[in-house]
Amino acid sequence: MYVKSVTLRGFKSFASATTLRLEPGITCIVGPNGSGKSNVVDALAWVMGEQGAKSLRGGKMEDVVFAGTSGRPPLGRAEVSMSIDNTDGALPIDYTEVTITRTMFRNGGSDYAINGTSCRLLDIQELLSDSGIGREMHVIVGQGQLDQVLRATPEERRGFIEEAAGVLKHRKRKERALRKLETMEGNLTRLGDLTSEIRRQLGPLGRQAQTARRAAGIQAEVRDARLRLLADDIVSATAALDDEIKAEAILVERRKRAEEALAEVTATVDEAERRSAEAVPALSKAQDLFYSASALTERLQSTHDLAAERVRLTAAEAGDGSRAQPGPGGRDPERLMEQAAEVREEEGVLAQRVSDAREVLVLAETARGEAEATYAAEQARIAKLQQAAADRREGLARLAGQVAARRSRIEAAEAELGRLREAEAASVARALAAEQKFAALEVTINDVERGEEGLDEVFENAQEQMQAAQEQVTHWQDSLRSAQTRVSSQTARCEALEMSLHRKDGAAALLERGSEAGVQGTVSSLITIRSGHEAQIAAALGWVGDALVMSSLDDGRDGLYWLREQEQGQSAMIVPAAIREEDSAAAAEAAADQPIAPLPAGAIWAQEVIDAASADLARSIRGHLRGVALVPEAEQALALITDPALLRGFTGGNAAEVVAVTQDGDIFGPGWMRGGSSSGPSAIEVASALEQARSDVARAVADAERASFELQRCTETLTQASTAADAALSELHHSDADMAAVAEQLGQLGATIRGARAERDRTQHAISQATASIETAQEEVSGLQERLTQAQQAAQAESLNEPANEAPGAGPSGVQTDLRDDLAQAAARARSAETEARLTLRTAEERANALSGRAQGLEAAARDEIDARRKALARREQ
Repeated sequence: MYVKSVTLRGFKSFASATTLRLEPGITCIVGPNGSGKSNVVDALAWVMGEQGAKSLRGGKMEDVVFAGTSGRPPLGRAEVSMSIDNTDGALPIDYTEVTITRTMFRNGGSDYAINGTSCRLLDIQELLSDSGIGREMHVIVGQGQLDQVLRATPEERRGFIEEAAGVLKHRKRKERALRKLETMEGNLTRLGDLTSEIRRQLGPLGRQAQTARRAAGIQAEVRDARLRLLADDIVSATAALDDEIKAEAILVERRKRAEEALAEVTATVDEAERRSAEAVPALSKAQDLFYSASALTERLQSTHDLAAERVRLTAAEAGDGSRAQPGPGGRDPERLMEQAAEVREEEGVLAQRVSDAREVLVLAETARGEAEATYAAEQARIAKLQQAAADRREGLARLAGQVAARRSRIEAAEAELGRLREAEAASVARALAAEQKFAALEVTINDVERGEEGLDEVFENAQEQMQAAQEQVTHWQDSLRSAQTRVSSQTARCEALEMSLHRKDGAAALLERGSEAGVQGTVSSLITIRSGHEAQIAAALGWVGDALVMSSLDDGRDGLYWLREQEQGQSAMIVPAAIREEDSAAAAEAAADQPIAPLPAGAIWAQEVIDAASADLARSIRGHLRGVALVPEAEQALALITDPALLRGFTGGNAAEVVAVTQDGDIFGPGWMRGGSSSGPSAIEVASALEQARSDVARAVADAERASFELQRCTETLTQASTAADAALSELHHSDADMAAVAEQLGQLGATIRGARAERDRTQHAISQATASIETAQEEVSGLQERLTQAQQAAQAESLNEPANEAPGAGPSGVQTDLRDDLAQAAARARSAETEARLTLRTAEERANALSGRAQGLEAAARDEIDARRKALARREQ
């Protein structure tokens, strides 16, 4: 058996995969200082399971991973593979070549494999220990270890010899076997406890099982009975269903006749409703008359009630007698006060009785306490005598055995106490040595910390830049999401408005036919209105705003015929081309010659805010809007239609040609007005809202594109800042690696100190428990020894003098119990007397409380009667 090859990947200074092929015999590795010779030896020890970073000349185990150089980044893992020639079968495995692989990641995790199969560290240690090599075998001798072997003590040499002879693996196996035995003993103890608990529960569980079997039988019987009942219900339901079917046929016929009767009654009801509608005016008149009569009746009733009350009061005042006569209540206040005085006298007598009963109760409680104390003392004396007799019956042999067992336990506890004190002294010494090393190592940590000056500031600056870039990215991400949300909402609004424009009526049906029917479009889609005047123009145009624009009169006529034939509803239409040119010219000339007075501030002519897609449509729309002025409020509209100067601007001062429309869509004309709330927006308003929504969609899309561009730029800035932060963090990690060795040593020493102190505390706690256990056992031994002495003396007395026949009244142990029985009867009589005294006291107290309440009631009644007479006298005087 020999090592054939060693492959290193990312282990310490070996960044690239490096393979060393070895031959049987002696292999020498030579090179200058720092070339990595010691790293090869560390790799051999590491792959065979070394777990101490100090043995590998490092501060922590992660230091074996390649940390990087100025021209090469650090790696994330280290891997070492060692191939062993097993032709001679020295390793207990069925392979002629065995490859052991160990991989460690920078986060601290390790993986082990034997011939590519994952395994545990224990498996590798077991495999190598049988061949005499491993991490704890002295097959690798480092610098300074040879001198240590030469200067070793006889005990240390014995350890080296045992390891060379292969005893170490058997010692490790013995230690594992002992740990397993201890664990097995604990498991056996727990198993015994569980067995005892289960055996204790077998009886109740058996009874429960029997009950469960009986319950199962009862459930089966119940299930069978339920099924029989269900079968009977099915038969009954089937018969009932047949009857219901027959009854349904009869009911269908009756329903048919009832529907016919209902039709006749409906006609009668319609006739009655018509007559009722005709009688509504007469009913309203009769109701008004009824309400007037009811109000008059209520007034008369109120007057009658007031008169009756006055008559009653007058009669009562006239019927009052002298002061000596009874009052309104019919009772004499002097007699009531006399009765109250009598009751108070009885209450005083009862109060004296209550005081006497309370004294009797105190005496009874004292007597009861004394009787119970005497009885308890006698009971304890008899129990002690009975215990002594029982001890004598148990026999001297059992007491002697108990005393011997307690003494053996005390001796074992004292031996354990001595061992614990030795362990305490050892833990204290170990903690003291670790504290000294810890104090010496703390002095050197300041030199290591000086190398980190400035790195924290660089890293913090990089972090601030990265945080600022992250905030910009977050801001533009929010802007992009907001813009996308606006695009979605405005797009949905456009779709909703487009759907509302395409209403399913006659106009929509003709629009679907399009130019085939001579439809040029809707008025709302062919005109443009200045923003803010949509509702006013829609109110001024009225039906014209929802009308269709037809190419000719014939197309309009054909459209009306088609709507009527297809039952598609109604539609309004205008034909701008049908307006004769000479009529339009004459109207335009008349409008040009007609002087129109200027409008007041805030008002505007409707013709000035509208444009049309064609000249004919423009003439038609302006003709509909001639004389229409747009004003903000209703007051301005009223002032406008009554303005004499404005009326003179029209032909002949015709006031009927002036109309004012407010911002809310209300229309005011000379002598008339129309408006109020509307059920929904007009087609013109919907078309204007659609154009506005499309503009909003365009703006939202532009904002989204700008936010996307800025987000991309900020993302690049964030990437650069993140790269700078990672570089600064890498430098900090390199600096921290220098401190890690010192920190790990400090941590190990701190753990040693804490472990030693914890062991000391545990040992002290165990010592206190052992001391308390010894004291308790000694007390038990003293008590048992005393009982044993008494039993021996009693046995000697019984052997010298045979006891006489048991006296009458003796208990099972020959102890006289007559006195105890008499004391028990006396205690019972004392308790009965106390209960009787308590009942007497409660009865007297309740009667006294009742008399007190009665006296208070009589006195209150007398005062009420006096007040009533005083009030009656005042009424008579008034």
